[in-house]
Amino acid sequence: MKHNNFYKAIFILLTLSMAACKKDLLDTTSYGQVTSNTFYRNATDAVLASNALYSLLEDEMFFGHPEQAWDICSDDQWRSGDWGNEQALEELTFDPSNPQFGWSWSMRYEIISRANSVLLNVPNIDMDKALQDRIIGEAYFMRGFMYWQLYKYYGQVPVITEENVKSNTYNVPKGTMEEVEARIESDLKMAGDLLLATNDAENVGRATKGAAWGYLSKLYLYKQDFAKAIEYGNKVISGPYPLASNYGDNFEPATDNNPEMLFNVQQVAGGWTGDNNASWYYAPRHMPWDGWGFQEPTDDLVAEFEEGDPRLEYTVARDGDIIQGGSNGEPFQYNATEMSGKAGHYFKKYTKLKSDGTGMNHDLDIPLLRAADIYLVVAESKIRSGQSGDAEINAVRERAGLSPVSGADMHALIHERRVELAGENERHLDLIRWDKANIVDIVALYAQDRGQWKRPRSFSRPKHYYFPLPQREIDLSNGVLVQNPNYQ
Repeated sequence: MKHNNFYKAIFILLTLSMAACKKDLLDTTSYGQVTSNTFYRNATDAVLASNALYSLLEDEMFFGHPEQAWDICSDDQWRSGDWGNEQALEELTFDPSNPQFGWSWSMRYEIISRANSVLLNVPNIDMDKALQDRIIGEAYFMRGFMYWQLYKYYGQVPVITEENVKSNTYNVPKGTMEEVEARIESDLKMAGDLLLATNDAENVGRATKGAAWGYLSKLYLYKQDFAKAIEYGNKVISGPYPLASNYGDNFEPATDNNPEMLFNVQQVAGGWTGDNNASWYYAPRHMPWDGWGFQEPTDDLVAEFEEGDPRLEYTVARDGDIIQGGSNGEPFQYNATEMSGKAGHYFKKYTKLKSDGTGMNHDLDIPLLRAADIYLVVAESKIRSGQSGDAEINAVRERAGLSPVSGADMHALIHERRVELAGENERHLDLIRWDKANIVDIVALYAQDRGQWKRPRSFSRPKHYYFPLPQREIDLSNGVLVQNPNYQ
């Protein structure tokens, strides 16, 4: 979907949804006004509505940065940037007023609202059935995906569906954990039934069956329903979603839409989506990057990689590394003291320089779900249910050119997830999940002193298993929403 026309349609949709007007001194003349009652007329309108489901994903204050910053709570990253709200996030001293929690909350519910609109209206359009099914499947997927995101971070959240739209009831209390899980499960199953297995070149980036099955597998792992996590994970593994032959292909603009990439945020530098904002945040505050220097990898993460693991080279830049794309496109040596922040490393996964030496390449997509993640979800589910997860772990290791493991236990699985998915916003949530299952001790882990830039933190169970709901949303609800425990 690296095509400007995919997101360009959202401009048309949003423009149509507002009254276009021209003013003189005394009056206003309305030239056009479109509501849901007059917009959903044909297949073209349905496609525009489906495009609108994706447009917010590339917003700077969604996956551009705040969503990627959750993992500074973990032991893999140091915040490095100069935002006080992120210092509180890293030090686990945040409260419900922290703006970090509000930035993407409203965007998630806006996408849910758009999905509900599609689900209410597109089934009534006389149009090609295959296209209609795909669009309805996208709406189910995006709604389920948004609730999955909310569920991971906040636990119980309000569940808004088509029925709320019909009854005009939006200010509703939080659903139970079971209700939120059931909504995610139902939506992603419907998406898996309706979506295409793969997309053609004009629709790259839209949700597929693989994305729906992948998130279902992760949901079941979080619920500790290991049999279903394996079942849906195997749908991905046996489907048209092979691992890229080269790990680094997932993080290069020319190859980041390979079959392993189950779902990502599409970016086109200078196009309708704008620059990949994540690159600005991860890039060093030095030429030729001229970035903002947030979220640096810790020494502890770098030390986790085995000797000779090529994933380290693709993931982290270290002092002395040769970087491609310097002045006039010439390679240059990275000097951490002169070019980086305090920790001395930066995430190369999100930061590419143009080969001609003209600065950063913002065509790089933001990865959200890769098949490699699902291989390791299946491996974990097998290990925790008394089966062997060697085959799935070794598939990931073989791609990296590493020797196979035998009789892998959770220690091996934890290691593999940490290095394979480093910087991809999984570590903190993984540690919480494993702490709940008494596999790791997150309190002791976060209390360790990891040097000057990653000081000991106090993780409080069960308070920090979930983030607080944004205080603004609590206030706007007039008491209908109840804050998560221990944040009142």
